[in-house]
Amino acid sequence: MGNKKYYLHQLADQLNQWGIEIDEMKAKAVKTKSGSRTEILNQIDELRVMRENAQDKLKKFQETGESAWDEMKADLKRSWTEFKGAYSKASAKLK
Repeated sequence: MGNKKYYLHQLADQLNQWGIEIDEMKAKAVKTKSGSRTEILNQIDELRVMRENAQDKLKKFQETGESAWDEMKADLKRSWTEFKGAYSKASAKLK
């Protein structure tokens, strides 16, 4: 159980950090004069939705018993991978 608790804590911390980074990214995007500003802002909105979905999954994960650990962990990892890819893509446009 300790491994699960540690894992969930790490994921929650990462979600909080990404929330802060998304806010910072949006602040940069709003100030940019790039022609792709609207596209970047749309991607940031998608990131927020993805983060919220991951947060919902994390909450469900916290409420599951040990028997669902592997299945939920795999689902959460997929969400994580999708989010990281979208995050990298959006942040690259602001550099």
